[in-house]
Amino acid sequence: MQTPVRKHEFCPQVVVVDGFPGCGKTMLSPILASLKRVEIANYAFEIEFNCRIKEFGHMTNEAAVAMTRMHVDHRIYNNMMSRDVNFRFNDLSSVFNTPNRFRYFKRLFASGDESIPAKIENLNPILNLTTHDLIQVSGTIFEALGDRLTFINVIRHPLFMLVQQTLNMERLLGNPRDIQVCFDYGGTELPYFANGWEELFIKSNSVERAIYSLFFQSRKRAEFLTDCSHLIKHKFIEIPFELFVKSPQSFMELICSQLGTTFGQFTKREMKRQKVPRENTVDGLPLEIYKRCGWVDQIEGLSERDEINVRKEWVEGQVNSSSNKIFLDLCNDYEKVFWKMP
Repeated sequence: MQTPVRKHEFCPQVVVVDGFPGCGKTMLSPILASLKRVEIANYAFEIEFNCRIKEFGHMTNEAAVAMTRMHVDHRIYNNMMSRDVNFRFNDLSSVFNTPNRFRYFKRLFASGDESIPAKIENLNPILNLTTHDLIQVSGTIFEALGDRLTFINVIRHPLFMLVQQTLNMERLLGNPRDIQVCFDYGGTELPYFANGWEELFIKSNSVERAIYSLFFQSRKRAEFLTDCSHLIKHKFIEIPFELFVKSPQSFMELICSQLGTTFGQFTKREMKRQKVPRENTVDGLPLEIYKRCGWVDQIEGLSERDEINVRKEWVEGQVNSSSNKIFLDLCNDYEKVFWKMP
């Protein structure tokens, strides 16, 4: 049996923005795309599939590493001539929602193919990837990309991720549109994140499933960060959403330093479009895609603390006492460290 390899390093630099559904990745990724040399945000589903299938033991480490290297090289190659770039007007990943959109229109009509390697060498672009709930199984990415990688994990108060994750449980599970890694459990197809708590998943309602998913995935995340601290050193940045949207400067300086870049001509404009900085953490963009994912505007007349309490009361009315206690513990742990409110 032959061992898959990819020894070339076509893509010079990669930044990955990861986090749980609803954490704020699509707020940060366009801001990164406004920095000098950073490309349009690309969803990296193929890398997600590789990492999760490898975690299930159905792909060798060598194959997963080679596939990851091939994917980033293929993606930067296509980006540099606007091949496979998203031109759907309303999509969050569209060129129409990226700061330097005209770059990709120009590339459509410029030379491609054989000219691309020289362009990559001259421009030294930074591939900008967005992934979902991946840090727990991301060892393959760190191994595959080495010093080329900067991995940014966005974290957020669980209350502001719960609604989107509940809607995902209701709308995506069993839906052909949900192209995700699943596994067979006694003839039932379950999503990757239910691995290890299958019976609990099956008997729970949608809100409870969202809570347990946050709980078990957060625990795996903590285990990975501890066990692989030697692997991710100097390549990993953690960004609490609430701190970033109110005081982004120190985080932006850290990101720029890590990537070896600076603000671009569109950075301030893009941060303003994303309402960063903002006085209230929930004062986000009222986009239709966000509304479909459960976004609601701040409740008028309530402080941030009052709104937190109202949302906790809603959760309590939807779930059993055991899952509610788990969720309150998740909230309290987060508030103690990252979001101290009066």
